[in-house]
Amino acid sequence: MQFTAQQIAQYIGGTVDGCPEAAVSTFAKIEEATPGSLTFLANPKYTHFIYGTKATIVLVGNDFVAEQPIEATLIRVADPYSALARLLELASSAIRPAPTGIEQPCYIAEGVSVPQSCYVGAFAYIGRGVRIGENVKIYPQAYIGDGAVIGDDTTVYAGVKIYHGCRIGARCVLHSGAVIGADGFGFAPDANGVYHKIEQIGIVEIEDDVEIGANTTVDRSTMGRTLIERGVKLDNLIQIAHNVEVGHDTVMASQVGVAGSTKIGSNCMLGGQVGVSGHITIGNGTHIGAQSGISKSVPDGGRVMGSPAVPMGDFARLCAYQKQLGDLFAKVRQLEKQLNNK
Repeated sequence: MQFTAQQIAQYIGGTVDGCPEAAVSTFAKIEEATPGSLTFLANPKYTHFIYGTKATIVLVGNDFVAEQPIEATLIRVADPYSALARLLELASSAIRPAPTGIEQPCYIAEGVSVPQSCYVGAFAYIGRGVRIGENVKIYPQAYIGDGAVIGDDTTVYAGVKIYHGCRIGARCVLHSGAVIGADGFGFAPDANGVYHKIEQIGIVEIEDDVEIGANTTVDRSTMGRTLIERGVKLDNLIQIAHNVEVGHDTVMASQVGVAGSTKIGSNCMLGGQVGVSGHITIGNGTHIGAQSGISKSVPDGGRVMGSPAVPMGDFARLCAYQKQLGDLFAKVRQLEKQLNNK
């Protein structure tokens, strides 16, 4: 299916700079695009590609100023990346498989009602007392434990495990291998140093519009709940420990680990491989750079990086100083030799 520049601009609220009848049928990266494709320019580092791109249409910012002739038709928008996201969502809904019905063999406990709008894949297991909303998709080999709740329009991909009693909101996406509600890591040593398990009797509650990546784990609480609030996006291979709370619209990149009972605020951004200690608070709107180690609480709006983490400006200066250490040591040795020769 093809769409013209004018049709696309109307859908995303942009303006056409070039041929309004230019048509595209696919997407591509700006450096790899071919005729008939749409691409975008959001990062200034890729600006040089726009002058040679073979794409038919390029999404650019309203403030973009061309320094050379451009063959492609431009669509100017306030935020090219957000505009692209809207277009990709539209395209995905058209090409994404939409399975329906209940495949066999699968196990659905007696008394569990599965709405006709739902899909249950082969070898899925749905335990006693499970409640499933409308338009839910449960792919093959998923496990839904006793008493779990899954809200409307949620997708549970193949191999996801949702333990007993956990609650998943509406319009959530749980990717393959995610584990929701495994026991939190709680053990207490006795007088002989032998560790004994502390039973984890709480649940995990995931609110609406949350996406959880492949092989990410969210542990159930010791008591009460581990809470993932509305709109949170978790990448692959993330560990959320027991009794953690993650505020709404916070995003985390791959390999983040959050220790028990820590509270992370709303609208935070955590880069890859960030480690967060337990029993601390990360304020709203905090940004944490990749591979940082967070050992103490961070106030609202914090910008930190490093291990142990320091304000990002301080971290940049420390990196600059480290690059000069070799020259500094050489100068010290030279001075020592001069002093010893006197």
